[in-house]
Amino acid sequence: MKVALTGASGYTGGHVLKRLLARGDNVRALVREGSISPVLSGSGAEIVTGVLGSAEAARRLVEGCDAVMHIAAVYRTAGHPDSYYREVNVLGTRLLLEAARAAGVRRFVHTSTVGVHGDVRNPPADENAPIAPSDIYQETKAEADVLAREFGATHGLEVAIVRPGAIYGPAETRLLKVFKGIARGRYAVVGSGKAHYHLVYIDDLVEGFLLALDRKEAAGETFIIAGPRSVSQDDLAHEVAKATGGSVWPFHIPAWPIQRLGDVVEAICVPLGIEPPIHRRRVDFWVKNRSFSIEKARRLLGYAPKVDVAEGIARTAQWYRENGWL
Repeated sequence: MKVALTGASGYTGGHVLKRLLARGDNVRALVREGSISPVLSGSGAEIVTGVLGSAEAARRLVEGCDAVMHIAAVYRTAGHPDSYYREVNVLGTRLLLEAARAAGVRRFVHTSTVGVHGDVRNPPADENAPIAPSDIYQETKAEADVLAREFGATHGLEVAIVRPGAIYGPAETRLLKVFKGIARGRYAVVGSGKAHYHLVYIDDLVEGFLLALDRKEAAGETFIIAGPRSVSQDDLAHEVAKATGGSVWPFHIPAWPIQRLGDVVEAICVPLGIEPPIHRRRVDFWVKNRSFSIEKARRLLGYAPKVDVAEGIARTAQWYRENGWL
């Protein structure tokens, strides 16, 4: 299969690229000019330089390909206006879909996020749970999610949508501050500690992506791809403490003062293009309930995540330690 890939210079896309190449697929990757690393250039993938939001780059990427795996997106960072998120996450998706249709692509795997469901009120949430984004990143991912689904239905393109859980694993930085804080004994859970967080280990996520690419049952469907179970914030902190040899403070910090502080800090920093040291969304990590069902992916795709939270946290901590990150 010849696969067009976006996001190859990122964490998840890089892992997907390795798996595609390892199984014998030909891969053409869209990469920004300044993001072509020696590893990427020597990977064996065909590199197309360009940006999401460019129709010409989209055309060059998908020409002659059998499938598209669209993983790239602009994530939550300061200094970008809302229009930039829409240019990349929504317009970029639309241009890729149009280019894929024109090129006769068969399968289009679009990456969304479980974040489009917001705070889960009746866990575990499945793919039909209400869409309730809470920031511009989630809003634009939700818009692109709808766009991809409707485009596929209208134009006969086999679109499969993947909504990953919280991605973690060796070399991923999403939870690095949590690991460092607990390893140093300087960590307290914010809020009640009962809110759930649903992780997905990188190897399991990549397997989910490949199933969405390969299985005929994925066409026209949306799948939550996450780990075997969610964990409470208290249990997550306990697992990290066990893996790092660290400790968690024996009390919880109220969430509301930090949320309000985050609002103030963001209001000051974002207009100046400065990354805020604290975001309200970082407090959301502790207090929003994110627990999901992966039953649909199990049933239709045969998805069977192999790495439970305890093992995944232990592997990640070991990698952090061996590479001097802890």
